[in-house]
Amino acid sequence: MLALNIPGRGQFTIHHLVLDFNGTIAFNGDLISGVAERITLLSKDMEIHVTTADTNGTVARQCSGLPVSVLVLHSDDHTGEKGEFIRSLDGVICMGNGANDEAMFAESDIAIGVIGREGCSTSTLLKSDITIQNINDALDLLLKPTRMIATLRK
Repeated sequence: MLALNIPGRGQFTIHHLVLDFNGTIAFNGDLISGVAERITLLSKDMEIHVTTADTNGTVARQCSGLPVSVLVLHSDDHTGEKGEFIRSLDGVICMGNGANDEAMFAESDIAIGVIGREGCSTSTLLKSDITIQNINDALDLLLKPTRMIATLRK
């Protein structure tokens, strides 16, 4: 659990981190360097979930051995499926970049847009609480939460 007291926004108790795969923690289907180490550290404080349409067919191999649960999306509405998944959880921070992350962002307690090398969908960007350039910096916000508090305080 990660407890956050953000002045002007309130108290958050985070139990889950939900990560989009392609474009967020992976590039061209390969996990971005540094992500596995950060996920391992964060898994001591929260459950970590990876959501993906698995465009490149690599999520199982890339996440093998990591302390994460993987949700491969199978419906015709990936945006709705991600939003529904977030509604089933309590205390969620999510990170993503794609248009299909928009509902996930709307349902999360805190949503972090990751621009990365693939960019970030404008609709998702507008739903984010924070937007950051790369995934390792985004994950570091959770490892050093005073950085996030400084950005989100009102």
